Amino acid sequence: MGLLTPLAVRIGSVSWMPRLLPQIVVVDKSLHRLTGGRVTLLDIAGLPNLTLTVVGRRSGLPRSTPLLCVPHDDGWLVAGSYFGGPKMPLWVGNLRAAGEATVEVGHTSYDVTARELAGEERTRMWQVMLRTWPNYAKYEERTDRTIPVFLLTPR
Repeated sequence: MGLLTPLAVRIGSVSWMPRLLPQIVVVDKSLHRLTGGRVTLLDIAGLPNLTLTVVGRRSGLPRSTPLLCVPHDDGWLVAGSYFGGPKMPLWVGNLRAAGEATVEVGHTSYDVTARELAGEERTRMWQVMLRTWPNYAKYEERTDRTIPVFLLTPR
C-alpha cells in the first residue's frame, strides 16, 4: 500500500462513483497508454494491480483492462465490481467465455487460467479481498447483482 491508498479508499467509497466510472476508465486507459503501460491510477493510489488482457467473445480481439487485484497464493484474485454499478463489466463476460487470459503485473506477463469462484470458496476469498479493498463491501451493498470473483492462476 502507498501514501495515497487511504485517499483512494475514501474516493472509492463515494456513493456516486459508479456514475463517473466511464470517465475514470478513459483516464486510466489513457494514462496507461501514454506511459507505455508503466503507470495506472491504481499505481498512483498505491494499490496492487494488473492489466488483464482477454480475447473479446464477440470481436475475437484482445481487450486490456487495468484492474485492482489481490495477490493470493501463486495467483491473483480479481472482482467484477464496477464500483457497485448495476452493469457487469465487459471483461467479465469475455473472461467467462475464454477461461484464460494474459496478465501483466509490473513488467512481467503471465498466461493465466481463470476460474470463477462460487459458494464457500467465493465467500472466503471475498473476505481476503476486503482486507485489501474494504470498499468491495460498499459495492456489494450498492448492487443487486452478485459480484463475480475470479482466481487467475499462471499456466
